[in-house]
Amino acid sequence: MNFSSFNFDARIQANIDRAGFVEATPIQAKAIGPILEGHDVLGLAQTGTGKTAAFLLPLYQRLLSGSRCVPRVLVLSPTRELAEQTRRSADLLGKGTGIRSIAIYGGVSAAAQIRSLRRDMPEVLIACPGRLLDLMGQKVIDLSTVESIVLDEADQMLDMGFLPPIRKIIHATGEHHQTLLFSATLPPAIRALAREFQQQPVRIELSASRPVETVRHYVVHVGQTDKFGRLATMLQSPEKRRTLVFTRTKHRARKLAMQLSDAGLRATSIQGDLSQAQRDRAMQQFRSGRADILVATDIAARGIDISQITHVINFDMPDTPEAYTHRIGRTGRMHREGVALTFAAPEDRSMLRRIEQIIGSPLQPACLPVTAQSMVKEH
Repeated sequence: MNFSSFNFDARIQANIDRAGFVEATPIQAKAIGPILEGHDVLGLAQTGTGKTAAFLLPLYQRLLSGSRCVPRVLVLSPTRELAEQTRRSADLLGKGTGIRSIAIYGGVSAAAQIRSLRRDMPEVLIACPGRLLDLMGQKVIDLSTVESIVLDEADQMLDMGFLPPIRKIIHATGEHHQTLLFSATLPPAIRALAREFQQQPVRIELSASRPVETVRHYVVHVGQTDKFGRLATMLQSPEKRRTLVFTRTKHRARKLAMQLSDAGLRATSIQGDLSQAQRDRAMQQFRSGRADILVATDIAARGIDISQITHVINFDMPDTPEAYTHRIGRTGRMHREGVALTFAAPEDRSMLRRIEQIIGSPLQPACLPVTAQSMVKEH
């Protein structure tokens, strides 16, 4: 479906054209119409399929009429990185409309955010639950004028224990509002959340639990002590590519990035112990290409939206099949091809079988040493 078929306001259509969007992705094609009509929506689709534009575009269209200078849209995000990524998308898709947005999250000055709220009076709040509750407690933010609430990456927010804050935040909004819930997976807790907060939602499910089809999946059977040597060998590619490497813990992410740097590779890390300034610096290095490799934990990687990531490597096996889906969603975004490589130690066999059930086929063996470039050329 072409975006022109939605009859967006000319200012929004100009932003769509500027962003290079022509054909709507499946989640966009199915979600935009119901959101424009004011329905609640439960959208289930893989990471990297365009969910952010699927809710921002129709919400901006609705914001063009009605009150200004009061909060009307609230987007709840699980992490600072995702909140910032959504804010950047909001700035792009809302340019020229006069509608203002702000990202609210911890780890940075609350005073600066309060000044921005009072000065700019934004209509769109993009917030992490913790800092939002803090500002609500200080009577800085009044959510009674909110007309639309978006729970973005809802499954991750529940995994991080945000259900009680979400309840408190939603109860602080107006009695009648639109609730949009987007998630890559549908665990029982998400079903319960939809029943609690949504009224007859339009349900859109696009292979929610499976990774995107443009990703090729490989496995390397390796012992724990041999992982680093195999990884360093594989990353010695003559062609510089952006590779995201996942580890299970913050300490392991930091140590692995240092080891890769010591081996002459341009690597950096992002994990929970970093300050916001350090996280921003690491992301900028990776986004600009000054670092080819980003080592991250699952939580820290939420909100990484860099379309040029060509490879995702699971240095440590994910804890759940759903976590595999989220990790792999960092590559193969927006119909681009990607490569996923998982290191499987003997103790990981059970989880490997569960991941293969989600994918629907066995992961292809990858024989190392192998370069990222040669992996792409195999097929």
